[in-house]
Amino acid sequence: MAIFPIRKFGDPVLRLETKPVIEIDDVVRTLVADMIETMYDAPGVGLAANQIGITKRIAVFDAHDELGARVMINPEILEIAGEIEFEEGCLSVPGHYWEITRPGFARVRALDLEGKEVEYVGEGLLGRVLQHEIEHLDGRLLLDAMPKRMRKRALKELRDEELGLT
Repeated sequence: MAIFPIRKFGDPVLRLETKPVIEIDDVVRTLVADMIETMYDAPGVGLAANQIGITKRIAVFDAHDELGARVMINPEILEIAGEIEFEEGCLSVPGHYWEITRPGFARVRALDLEGKEVEYVGEGLLGRVLQHEIEHLDGRLLLDAMPKRMRKRALKELRDEELGLT
């Protein structure tokens, strides 16, 4: 197994919409195992394939429940509801956390490693993780979930950090 470097904010691959997986083969299974290892090494609770430079519609996550690491291949959000505000971070924007408001509940359909359709349903951490990882697969970042004024402050903070001004 391998641990991949995680792409950081500013890398154009993070803004690319990922492509659906056509065949779940040993290459995909190995990629998923490597993604899980990379996620735990980071450490994080989710990782989308484009965060390691691969534009396939695959994400892994572990919502810190008794179910452990899981995979979503070609996921789609079926339902979101409610609202929760929570401090959220991202492996592609390391060391930064912001209060993000998003739906508190999510229901997602995806494929597992055997190609079987699965549904993930959750609120709280699981609901947020499902939405966050699918946003990555759609070429969106945590910053895009922020209100405009907050996003401007966050981008200034990131720019200042990049220039060594902080």
